Amino acid sequence: MKSIKSLIPLLDRVLVQRVKAETKTAGGIFLPESSVEKLNEARVLAVGPGGFDKDGKRMAMGVAEGDRVLIPQYGGSPIKVGEEEYQLFRDAE
Repeated sequence: MKSIKSLIPLLDRVLVQRVKAETKTAGGIFLPESSVEKLNEARVLAVGPGGFDKDGKRMAMGVAEGDRVLIPQYGGSPIKVGEEEYQLFRDAE
């Protein structure tokens, strides 16, 4: 069985997984899937070592594993492992 732990981003790439929206209200009412929006919030699962500047020095990454970040509604490279979906973005530093 494939695991996300086997995926390691290169250079300035960041692997994230969107935070799933709540399907139940605080009062216990279940919301239909059509009314649940995709959140722009994600959890960082893996971070590459960083890219290189014009002098060849490695630049530090702006995020670390476990951080919660805001991501664009569209973009990134989708990755599917089993039933789980992930996104691969470049660090904006």
